[in-house]
Amino acid sequence: MNSTKKIFNLTVDLCLMVGLLVIGAGCKSSPSEKESRIEVLPYYNEATFTPQWYASDLDLPIGFHQIPSFRLVNQYGEEVTEHTVRGKISVVDFFFTSCPGICPKMASNMALVQEAFLETDEVIMLSLSVTPEYDSVPILRGYAERTEVVSGKWHLLTGDREEIYDLGRHWYFVEEDLGLQKAEEDFIHTENFILVDGNQHIRGIYNGLNKASVNQLIADIHTLQNQIE
Repeated sequence: MNSTKKIFNLTVDLCLMVGLLVIGAGCKSSPSEKESRIEVLPYYNEATFTPQWYASDLDLPIGFHQIPSFRLVNQYGEEVTEHTVRGKISVVDFFFTSCPGICPKMASNMALVQEAFLETDEVIMLSLSVTPEYDSVPILRGYAERTEVVSGKWHLLTGDREEIYDLGRHWYFVEEDLGLQKAEEDFIHTENFILVDGNQHIRGIYNGLNKASVNQLIADIHTLQNQIE
C-alpha cells in the first residue's frame, strides 16, 4: 500500500514539474521579440566602429562625434534637417531608387523597422539617395508609394550630392566594413543601417540585408527607448 502511494505521489510531482515547464515556455518571448544583448548601447566616434562605453551622454568627452546639421528634402518636398531628428532615435541608410540589387531587400527590412515602431513618434527612418540628380521628389514619392513608406515615419531624402556623400562617408561612416578606400567622387553602395540616438550620436551599425541583424537593431532601439525613459 505504501509503495503504491509513493508511486502516486511521484507521478503527481512529475506532472506538476511538466506543467510548470510548459507554462514557463509559453511566457518566453517569441523569436520576433528579440532582446538586446546588452542593457546599455556603446557609442561610436570613428570609422572603425570601435565601441566606446559611457553610462550616458553626460560622461562623453567634449567634442565627441555627432552628426552635424544638414538640409535635405523628402519625398513630399518637405525640408528635413537636424531639427527633424533632434530628440528622436533614427535609423539611417543610403540607397537609390533604380538599384536592382541590394536596395529592394534593404527597403523590405527597413519596412520591418517601420512596422515595429509605427505607433511611436520617438523613432524615424532616413533613407538618403546616393543618386540625388536622378531621385527627384516625384521619383521618391513614387518609390515611397510602391514601398508602402509611412509619411512622417520614413523619409526618403534627396538634395545636394556633395552634402549627402559627406554625411555618408565622414559622419555616418556608412562604408566602414567594406574594407575599401574610396575617392570622394566614387559611388556609395552599402547595405549598412546606422542607429543614431536623439542627440545625434551613433549607437550601432547593422547589416540591412540580414534579418537577424535587423531584429537586433529593433531590439537595440528598444534598449535606447528604455534609457530615455
